[in-house]
Amino acid sequence: MNPKGIKKLKEIDKGSRGYGLKQIAQMTLGSGNMSLAVELPNGEELNEWLAVNTIEFYNEISILYGTLMEFCTQETCPIMSAGPKYEYLWADGQNVKTPLQVSASEYIEYLMTWVENQINNENLFPCQLGVPFPRNFLSVIKVIFKRLFRVYAHMYHSHFQHILSLGLEYHLNTCFKHFIYFIDEFKLVDDKELAPLAELIQQFKARKELPESALSSLPQQQQQQQQHQQQQQQQQQIRQQ
Repeated sequence: MNPKGIKKLKEIDKGSRGYGLKQIAQMTLGSGNMSLAVELPNGEELNEWLAVNTIEFYNEISILYGTLMEFCTQETCPIMSAGPKYEYLWADGQNVKTPLQVSASEYIEYLMTWVENQINNENLFPCQLGVPFPRNFLSVIKVIFKRLFRVYAHMYHSHFQHILSLGLEYHLNTCFKHFIYFIDEFKLVDDKELAPLAELIQQFKARKELPESALSSLPQQQQQQQQHQQQQQQQQQIRQQ
């Protein structure tokens, strides 16, 4: 991940494997009923559903964090934390085996690059129809979601005021609520990992329907995000020239 730019999104193109499930996911999410939005559609394979949604959650988090990159620097966030009680050290077990204390921006760079490598690995996320998922697919998915949660935890604890100033709180809450209902439906993340946002999660679970204000504001928030990203990219291009 380039810390000077927005993370490249993973597209599920029309006609490709998983595109139909992507359309179903978007339609059910539009209903505002989170329980319905995360359920495995009738007749569909679980691993296919997990794969499509993993890519979509990765994209959502990439966009959200992209709006905060100017605020999340080595100076403002010298460690990757989620409040005063939780600090995360980076290790992927392959390139980095000894846990490292790094800034939040570096940690999220490592994390998002690692996730990108997983979803681009056709041995894990097969693109060709009929190619089976590997036996360890679910275990990899669980690690991906555990790590993606940490980005949400950092954004809420360290950058929520920035989210408010950008007018993106409804969109952040909508995306995170969708994330929480999904990992809860398929038991993807242990409760102890969710502790930094436990109170917020309980509030979200207490209300399955999205507030109308969140639904009605979603297209506007997405447009604001895109405009903010374009401004960031233009500013970076000017600085690099």
